[in-house]
Amino acid sequence: MLKALLLSLSFFLSLTLAAQEKVTVKGTVTDATNGETLIGATIYLKGTTKGTTTNEYGFYSLTVEPGEYVIAAGYLGYQEQSRTETFIGNFTADFELAESGTQLAEIVVTAEEADANVADVQMSVEQLDISQIARLPALLGEVDVLRSIQLLPGVSTVGEGAAGFNVRGGSIDQNLVILDEAPVFNSSHLFGFFSVFNPDAVKGVKLYKGGIPARYGGRLSSILDVRMKEGNSKQFQMDGGIGTIFSRLSVEAPIVKDKSSFLIAGRRSYIDVLAAPFLGDDLAGTSLNFYDLTLKTNYKFSDKDQVFLSGYFGRDNFAPGDQAGFSWGNTTTTLRWNHLFSDKLFSNLTFYYSDYDYAINFGDDPEEDAFDWDASIVNFSAKPEFSYFINPDNVIRFGGQGIYYRFEPANAIAVSDGTEIDISVANQWATETAVFVENEQSIFEGRVKLNYGLRASHFAYLGGRNVYEFGEAPREGLARPLTGAEPSERSETIKDWFNLEPRASVQYQLTETSSLKASYQRTAQYIHLLSNTTASVPLDIWTPSTNNIEPQLADQYAIGYFRNFKSNTYEFGIETYYKDFQNLIDYVDGADLVLNELVEGQIISGKGRAYGAEFQIKKVKGRLNGWINYTLARTELLTPGINKTDWYPSRFDQTHNLNVTGFYEVSDRVTASATFAYITGTPVTLASSGYYQLGYFVPNNEGNGRNNFRIPDYHRLDVSVTLDPKKENADKRWQGQWIFGVYNLYSRRNPITVSGRQDSDIRPILGQAINTESVKLSVVGNFIPSISYNFKFR
Repeated sequence: MLKALLLSLSFFLSLTLAAQEKVTVKGTVTDATNGETLIGATIYLKGTTKGTTTNEYGFYSLTVEPGEYVIAAGYLGYQEQSRTETFIGNFTADFELAESGTQLAEIVVTAEEADANVADVQMSVEQLDISQIARLPALLGEVDVLRSIQLLPGVSTVGEGAAGFNVRGGSIDQNLVILDEAPVFNSSHLFGFFSVFNPDAVKGVKLYKGGIPARYGGRLSSILDVRMKEGNSKQFQMDGGIGTIFSRLSVEAPIVKDKSSFLIAGRRSYIDVLAAPFLGDDLAGTSLNFYDLTLKTNYKFSDKDQVFLSGYFGRDNFAPGDQAGFSWGNTTTTLRWNHLFSDKLFSNLTFYYSDYDYAINFGDDPEEDAFDWDASIVNFSAKPEFSYFINPDNVIRFGGQGIYYRFEPANAIAVSDGTEIDISVANQWATETAVFVENEQSIFEGRVKLNYGLRASHFAYLGGRNVYEFGEAPREGLARPLTGAEPSERSETIKDWFNLEPRASVQYQLTETSSLKASYQRTAQYIHLLSNTTASVPLDIWTPSTNNIEPQLADQYAIGYFRNFKSNTYEFGIETYYKDFQNLIDYVDGADLVLNELVEGQIISGKGRAYGAEFQIKKVKGRLNGWINYTLARTELLTPGINKTDWYPSRFDQTHNLNVTGFYEVSDRVTASATFAYITGTPVTLASSGYYQLGYFVPNNEGNGRNNFRIPDYHRLDVSVTLDPKKENADKRWQGQWIFGVYNLYSRRNPITVSGRQDSDIRPILGQAINTESVKLSVVGNFIPSISYNFKFR
């Protein structure tokens, strides 16, 4: 396979040898105020059709015929910059763009060029700028990345207090969330109410729902790529905020002006501190908080070499008193080296470390009666990537990745009457490697754009603990009996898989303002989150594919139509998609996923399908703008032994999903914004009948039906008002901003789950009717006002 990829690469490189001699201009585009690179900035030659955009590191390369040109750089919300150059030989042209000096602080609802939704080959991709996210109404007035992307088409959540997000019918573990290339395995703070991403440290957010390029892999449904700021390389800058639930502070400054800078950003919540005076003796010492620290630094050694080092550390703590508690958190470290081999060949080499861990402990006397449990998933990775800019119409990317995993399901010790019992679950190890090649090119004078590629992935489940074998289940839907267990050495490969993952996207320009797009992708996922709850919790366990658990696979097809109106003031898009899942993980009824080394015997696999249509219309210019998104979708499963072997809705199935978001510039200081969400209730499994046993009524689910009812539909309205500094104070070093908001304005009690129970504790009389009732659990049942103060000091 590697030979085939190298042959393909050689073919593409040979194209340049046949071309006539041309000249190449390269460079970077940055923000003139702070030196931050601008991702997706446009570089073009005026009077021609030649142009390109900057990559994830602000770099561009443009190869054209020799001659005199006016080269220009632009980025939405910034002043365009141009200059006349005579292209004789290869040279460097860097641009520093200043923000536009518009009279009103016009809201920008995209960070891309004005017609990118029509002209780009990528589809099923959403990009958010942090300045846009900051204007959205938010819970307790706090800016949040994950809650923002839940307002996008095809993205949903099962309810308040649910960790993560769902994309086009996928589960939360089918989303690869990366922070500066390092994966984040639990992206939520405070049981799902906030994300781990500090807005003061975030530059931009990009979500791939489909048409995922070959350079990404490892998950079935989506890639959420979060990029951190590099740090202000021009001057000292301090940002922060004081809110209802937590405060934050960030500091960034140059180490060597224009060559090196750093960023330090931290947050800490204080619910427990504020509540402490009101808690009784039995809750004294209660902890409920989270904190995180984000760091980044970089150094530009030369025009060809720059090194970045970034890290994240965050933790949640919950302890209802002194005798029990649990905590969880992420730690990541990323080292990246950008190197320019030539005017056309750009490389990025990334090394990262990621660790997600959690711990539980309780007991008032650790010597007599206690319980301690900790678990983690750790991985190390090396990832070289190369971009070769053949010409403005043809860019080839290639590279690879290697990942080493260590899974620690449970290091658990129980103490009973002074006797220590080790109930730990043995560790697991695995490796994942991949190589990829992808090509992005324009043909037929730019009327057709293509992005196609191939990813070849290999996963190996390694030895180091007992290898278990299970027999056939007595019948479908039941646990498989253990038939054998053999020890293994760490050097052994117990089971491995190899998958080819082709990817392709095509864009056809119908007119200057409209286009058709289509895409196909195959993705493979080798690690899995074991969770049988609708809303994932921090204590869910990650496991690799093993000799008993197959990798999950998915094929997705999508087609869309995109059209802009009135000089790109309005953007319209409609996409339809179909996803076919294989080897999806499910569980037998009553499966025990906790502290169970034989959990593989309780896992069953099935297949799934998700299909739907996403509609989006945006207004991106003027004092009033925003978007309306509507998704019509279905997600269904087919699992042996469940639901009489019929298709049934998955727990993430939501037929209707409507989001309306609006911003209005009341004045040059005041912005009003609102969001409204309506989502079909998620499926839930409830008893459909019952029987008597020893005089008691026992609920029963006929036919072993899964997800046979739905919780009530979800809807919510949030509003906020942002008060910016006065324009005459724009030159002052201290800038303050107030945000006033109301979450859940009309106090909708949206249930996250529904359960059934008898309405009386009295023992029923045989043959007499039993009154039952449904119980709805709502996490947020009233409106929540908030006030936040944000500041900036330079």
